[in-house]
Amino acid sequence: MTRESLEAALRNHADAATSSHSAGDTHTSRTRKRRNWTPYFFMAPAVAYLAVFMLVPLARGIQLSFTKTALVNPGGGKFIGVENYATVMSSGQFWNSLMATILYTTGTVVFSLLIGTILAVLINRPFRGRAVLRAVLTFPYAVPTVAVALIFIWIFNQSSGVLNSTIGALGIGQVGWLTDPAFGMFSVTLTTVWKVFPFVMLVVLAALQSVPEELFEATRIDGADGISTFRAIVLPHILPTLRIVALLMTIWSIRRFEIIYLLTGGGPVESTNTLVINIYREAFSNQNLGIAATIGVLGLVLSLLVTTVFFLVERREIRREEFA
Repeated sequence: MTRESLEAALRNHADAATSSHSAGDTHTSRTRKRRNWTPYFFMAPAVAYLAVFMLVPLARGIQLSFTKTALVNPGGGKFIGVENYATVMSSGQFWNSLMATILYTTGTVVFSLLIGTILAVLINRPFRGRAVLRAVLTFPYAVPTVAVALIFIWIFNQSSGVLNSTIGALGIGQVGWLTDPAFGMFSVTLTTVWKVFPFVMLVVLAALQSVPEELFEATRIDGADGISTFRAIVLPHILPTLRIVALLMTIWSIRRFEIIYLLTGGGPVESTNTLVINIYREAFSNQNLGIAATIGVLGLVLSLLVTTVFFLVERREIRREEFA
């Protein structure tokens, strides 16, 4: 083989290799592009659902808040700018409902977290009948909200309720749990806590399963008591979970409607008239969709503020753990 023919053969081989490599790169690039689009394909139904059933109504509600719109003519609203916001912010009823919402949310979140966490720690320990007790404690969360309200209406009944019959046997007079402004908020908060504490218990119980058993063994060897073990071992592990649960419980409490409406309807004497109940009254009793939408937007702002504070606290804790 001459030198010229050898060089030609080498050039042909190099060209073939380059062409094959280029084809392989093209195929890889196409495959990569298809893979890049795959997540968006699976996310599309969820995004479409959110857009149709959440974002569009949200945008419509914000739009209504700048109009004077009656319930009987929802499409014939008149644009009035921020007049609705000025009216609501100068209304004593709005501030009373905001205070009622804060009281209800605080009571519900604090006592649900406290009771749920304590019960989760207790039933996390092995003992006979633990599975049965877990099922019993989870039962309130499975009961429909309407059924819960009816049960507690019977319990709180002033003349024939179980609660008043019990305290009456102890020599205490009857209490208007649902008719006395001093006890209205307590009653709806107690009912809500009974309904939602199992959720907290189950989430915290799942978090407790991730705590290494070796840490408990070490504390037992060191002779630490139960409280010291909880503070040093359990609490640091479940604290991130508790923060997330607290955020969810806060948002749910701000927007909760059924239990409060079925028990008291916002009474007695506006003591349980939360923002959501106030929205319902303005929209369907006063037939003023503009004012109702304005209160709803302000409630949304409150939820966003709570969420922002949560993420700021969470970011600070993450940075603290990184530099620890």
